[in-house]
Amino acid sequence: MAGFLTTHVLDTARGVPAKGIRISLYKVSGNSHRKIAETITNDDGRTDAPILPEDKFQTGSYELIFHCGDYLRETGQEGDDPLFLDDVPIRFGMSDAAAHYHVPLLLSPYGYSTYRGS
Repeated sequence: MAGFLTTHVLDTARGVPAKGIRISLYKVSGNSHRKIAETITNDDGRTDAPILPEDKFQTGSYELIFHCGDYLRETGQEGDDPLFLDDVPIRFGMSDAAAHYHVPLLLSPYGYSTYRGS
């Protein structure tokens, strides 16, 4: 079995999945970033498929960028301009070629957290 990467976004301020957030995935090598995937969260705050499926999975350093600004504006959580959180980057490493990595975002207008999920 090959590894793969999934993600989801929960709006912790409202207690609901965050629908419609664009997510970009980059492969990171030193100071170089190469975009390898992009998707949008569905009604459940998840992606319809792994953002990095088994057939494209490689170990290494990656960065997910959650483009949250439009979502925060659409849900009336934007606060003052410029937004405190607009694009939220999460850089992480994947070292096990056969593992399922899950990197979720727990979002509010003024803070976020993440963890390695299952």
